[in-house]
Amino acid sequence: MRSWIIPKPAGIDSLKLVERADPAPGAGQVLVRVRATSLNYRDLLTIEAQYARSAPKPDLVPLSDGAGEVVAVGPGVTRFKTGDRVAGCFMQRWPGGAIDERAMGSAMGGAIDGMLTELALLEEDGAVALPAGYSFEEGATLPCAALTAWHALVEIGRMKAGDTVLLQGTGGVSIFALQLARQAGARVIGTSSSAAKAARLREMGAEHVIDYRAQPEWDREVQRLTGGRGADIVVEVGGAGTLPRSFGAARIGGTIAVIGLLSGMATLDPMPILRRNLRVQGLYVGSRKMFAGMNRALEAGAIRPVIDRVFTFAEAPAAYRHLKGQTHFGKVVIAH
Repeated sequence: MRSWIIPKPAGIDSLKLVERADPAPGAGQVLVRVRATSLNYRDLLTIEAQYARSAPKPDLVPLSDGAGEVVAVGPGVTRFKTGDRVAGCFMQRWPGGAIDERAMGSAMGGAIDGMLTELALLEEDGAVALPAGYSFEEGATLPCAALTAWHALVEIGRMKAGDTVLLQGTGGVSIFALQLARQAGARVIGTSSSAAKAARLREMGAEHVIDYRAQPEWDREVQRLTGGRGADIVVEVGGAGTLPRSFGAARIGGTIAVIGLLSGMATLDPMPILRRNLRVQGLYVGSRKMFAGMNRALEAGAIRPVIDRVFTFAEAPAAYRHLKGQTHFGKVVIAH
């Protein structure tokens, strides 16, 4: 089989295409012929040696997100059979419950090999069936971005009809969060500095989109748009650089789901958390149980992922460069 590897992270040019022996599934494992993968910002940080969570393993096969069909099963496997269409879970050992060190040590495309390969070994508890009617390209967008959005809004935010949800930017998590929020009957306010992207957010159901460059104090604009109440749930992808604004944009007693670190590092004043009685919760993707629950919701609501562009397997470096260029709207996918 062919696999892309990162011998040593030193930028996109460090990607290397190699041939490896076809793997065989062991007990409790399934062998998947990968048909599509998708990229996340984490993948760019990993290849550029900027991912602070941990150093990647040597000769890492990158990308946490992928989908394909089962071509073989190991002893004891009962959940899947040959021919099943599946997506891999971001964490191979987090079937449900609270996250722990065992789960965190099984993150694909970081702690262990990922999905940018022709054949991938997955744990039986580390795969889910694709939503009915989904293509492999669509299924490959779900493991990180979609599940992170679901975890933030449903598992943490307990989103309900009539809530106001504040989203930042137009990356994969934010687009999925917009779709899930509208399906639930929530009101959505977004932020973007691109007029074209703002227009697309409105087309998808965002009630308001704030240009954060024209209105750097966008938290005040959120308060104005909500009549001084603030957002019930903030999907915070910026990190320390945007958190102070999120504190001001959330309602008293509101929830801020902290996902990303796009805006870098900064010193934070915790006083707004106390004064406004905010719930600030970090999250790291989600469990297989959450993934299965999300897929049922996607099927019921007929939600289809927004895919910006599809590259071929041989064009993997170009897919990384497209992601880095930040011109995309939705997910960047590689078809195998």
